[in-house]
Amino acid sequence: MKLEFKIITDLVEKNTRVLDVGCGDGTLMDFLKNNKKIDVRGIEISKNNVQKCVEKGLTVIEGDAEKDLIQFPDRSFDFVILSQTLQAFLNPEIVINELLRVGKKAIVTIPNFGFWKVRLQLLIKGTMPITKTLPDEWHNTPNLHMCSIKDFFNFCNNRKIKLDKSFALHNEKTSSISNINLNIKNLSAELGIFLIEK
Repeated sequence: MKLEFKIITDLVEKNTRVLDVGCGDGTLMDFLKNNKKIDVRGIEISKNNVQKCVEKGLTVIEGDAEKDLIQFPDRSFDFVILSQTLQAFLNPEIVINELLRVGKKAIVTIPNFGFWKVRLQLLIKGTMPITKTLPDEWHNTPNLHMCSIKDFFNFCNNRKIKLDKSFALHNEKTSSISNINLNIKNLSAELGIFLIEK
C-alpha cells in the first residue's frame, strides 16, 4: 500500500465510520475494513472501479461526489476521505463544505503544484509540468484547479477551517507542516495530506 494511504490509515481512529469519496478500486477501503475494523463506505464515479470494489465485498455507490454528497445526512461519518481528487472538481469549495458537513473530520490529500520540480518545468520548458503525482498532459488532465500546499493552508485559514494535522510527502518520506516551515514544505513536497474539521 502506498505511503499516502498508510498515513491516512494512521489518522483514522478505530471503531469509527468512514466515507471514502472517490474511492477508486477500493484499496484503502479494503485495508481499513480488514485491518482496523472500520465501518467504511465509498462513493466512486467510475463504474469499472465500483465493480472492483463490489468484487472485494465493499459497500460502494456509483456517484459524482460534487452532486451526490448532498444525499448523506449531517455528521453521518466520523471521517470523510478525499484522496488526490479535490483539484478535479468544478467547485472544490462546495466539496470541502460537504465533506465537513457529512463528516466530523475530513482527510484531504492534494498533489502539490508548488513543488519545485513543477515550478522548474514550467520555468525552463514553458509547458505544463508532468511529474509522478501529476502524470497527465495539459489536454487530458482531470485537474481543473491547480492548488499548492500553501494555497490549501490559506484556504483553510481564511474560512476558519481547523487544520488538525498536516503532512508533506516527498520520496516516500513524511514530515509535518506548520506555519513556520510552510514555505519550505510548499517547495519541497510532492503531496500534502491534511486532517481538517470545522
